[in-house]
Amino acid sequence: MTTTNTNSSNRLDQLMEILRATQDDHEKFFTSGNNAAGTRVRKAMQAVKTLAQELRTEVQETKNTR
Repeated sequence: MTTTNTNSSNRLDQLMEILRATQDDHEKFFTSGNNAAGTRVRKAMQAVKTLAQELRTEVQETKNTR
């Protein structure tokens, strides 16, 4: 596996971990109205957005070099 593929895998793993870790806060916000949990969800979604964009860019660059 190349370094690029390793980075991609790490980003994907990070994305999945953030989503898994956010499930409880998501539940707390939408069922209990816990506003602090909502803030944590929003923060996590921003991290997901950033990682997803980095992964998307990497995929596109790899595709263009093939």
